[in-house]
Amino acid sequence: MTTTDRLPAAAPVGRTAPRGTRRRASVRTAERRWGLLLAAPATLHTLLWIGVPIVVAFVLSFTAYDIIHTPEFAGLDNYATILGDGLFWRSVLHNVIIAAIGIPVSMFLALVLAVMLNRAVPGRGIFRVMVFLPHITATVAVAMIWLWIYNPSENGLLNIVLGVVGIGPLPFLTNPDLALGSVILVTIWQGIGLKMLIYLAALQGVDGQLYEAADLDGAGVVQKFRHVTVPMLRPATFFILITSLIGNFQTFDLIYILTEGGPANSTSVVTYRIYQTAFQEFRVGLANAQSVVLLLILVVLAFLSRRIVGGTDGD
Repeated sequence: MTTTDRLPAAAPVGRTAPRGTRRRASVRTAERRWGLLLAAPATLHTLLWIGVPIVVAFVLSFTAYDIIHTPEFAGLDNYATILGDGLFWRSVLHNVIIAAIGIPVSMFLALVLAVMLNRAVPGRGIFRVMVFLPHITATVAVAMIWLWIYNPSENGLLNIVLGVVGIGPLPFLTNPDLALGSVILVTIWQGIGLKMLIYLAALQGVDGQLYEAADLDGAGVVQKFRHVTVPMLRPATFFILITSLIGNFQTFDLIYILTEGGPANSTSVVTYRIYQTAFQEFRVGLANAQSVVLLLILVVLAFLSRRIVGGTDGD
């Protein structure tokens, strides 16, 4: 019996992917295309109304521009002027003071209210609306309400209350020693509602098994709040902190109506100072440079906030 030499079978040049793999790849490609298509309007809106103005402001910050005459290149003159502008840095300090006092206090009060309203208490729906209402109310209306509350005459609501205990009337918005604190109180009152709502949503997403495990370990109310609630709320805390910082440095209408930066510039903030530079002094190039500096300040504060809070993923 003879044996025949057989050549080994040749390996296929290319292997066709399984049908299921091709199907999954096509689905992912379609999802990617639809995702880009659906994100296109928001991306275009961001580029047109945020990206382009930032670029224009950055370019104008290197010019001497007064609205009437053609912008002329001025190099770093505007930034040198900012370094020596005491009122600008005083306005920055006022923003920092408002943020350092107002944001922690409002976040703490919002967290307390969220924990209370996360339980089945009578009338919690009405109370949620009451707390959230100042946030959705126009800032102009809020400012007008507090102008009446702070009225230095005996007809002002707060002075009426203080008069009962023999204090006042006090000039809350016309005394340089009281004006900034009065503004901070308004920002706290107006900002609690949104923070409470975010914390409330985050609390409802906390797994109840974590509290059950803490109960088995013998943890008390304070320990569960410290070691379960607070760590699980870290992403919400980071989001609230960042948005509150940005909102704080964007405050304008409240200051404009309540104090117009006074008395004696004791409540002037960065955005109001930029407004003065651009529309009262007509130094638009300098105002754009101030805006660029404000943007850099916000970037630094956002980075520091992430480092302090630990970011959105708890790292």
